[in-house]
Amino acid sequence: MTDTAPRCGYVALVGRPNVGKSTLLNHILGQKLAITSRKPQTTRHTLLGIKTEDNVQAIYVDTPGLHKDNDKALNRFMNKSASQVLREVDVVLFVVDRTRWTDEDELVWNKVRHLQCPVVVVVNKVDRLDDKKDMLPHLEWLTKQLPNAEVVPVSALHGRNIDRLQQLIGSLLPEGEHFYPEDQLTDRSSRFLAAELVREKVMRQLGAEIPYQVAVEIEQFKQEGKVLHIHALILVEREGQKKIIIGDGGARMKKIGQEARMDMQKLFGSKIMLNLWVKVRRGWSDDERALNSLGYRFD
Repeated sequence: MTDTAPRCGYVALVGRPNVGKSTLLNHILGQKLAITSRKPQTTRHTLLGIKTEDNVQAIYVDTPGLHKDNDKALNRFMNKSASQVLREVDVVLFVVDRTRWTDEDELVWNKVRHLQCPVVVVVNKVDRLDDKKDMLPHLEWLTKQLPNAEVVPVSALHGRNIDRLQQLIGSLLPEGEHFYPEDQLTDRSSRFLAAELVREKVMRQLGAEIPYQVAVEIEQFKQEGKVLHIHALILVEREGQKKIIIGDGGARMKKIGQEARMDMQKLFGSKIMLNLWVKVRRGWSDDERALNSLGYRFD
């Protein structure tokens, strides 16, 4: 095996909700691809982020946070998506939050501890530790839980130790030709990425005011000259949720549109004309047929 031989493979980012998987992916890629918020279950779909550097192409698979709530079809979809990825990748990054360990971390641990592929435990948010002395005993404890895994502390938000993590990932990937062109960033369509950016802004604006019964559907995505026209439909489950998203005199809706448009212009490199509407579609989050029509595939 030579140092110059090309390497290529799939790297899954798994963990319970809200441990910073999407923030980690964005920092590795050097630009925003995955949406983020402080709310758990922001990520609903698996998302490929492709990083090609020199002879190494790492294809990162960002997954929904694994959690215990299987009551609704949407929750079952997210858990199934994350679990399926583990069977199809070359390296797994098990992302945890500082020294916290919950029942949902235990759920993920039970899924990764018997894997045949290399596992790296990524201890994220170490910059936010109240007492740094707690870290060493916790790293030792994690090593005992997964004795064959490497344990790497990082701060995804500030980029600390990310270079070391990427070097380790590159060394673990199998030799092989690259699957994607070196300038390709993702396998997802621009329409999908636009819908995700709108959903991110909705989640960030709403705080804890409504649950996560919000989806976004792109009804028009058309380039006309130098302007990209995007029409997006925000779906909610109740009339009261619609009023909250619109806000007093449409103020909240306006802010959602402004922030989404700014991110879209950076991502697509074009002037954006964005139009948003809100529509009530009752029960969509627990209806597999409705979820399929919104891109949540159960097959």
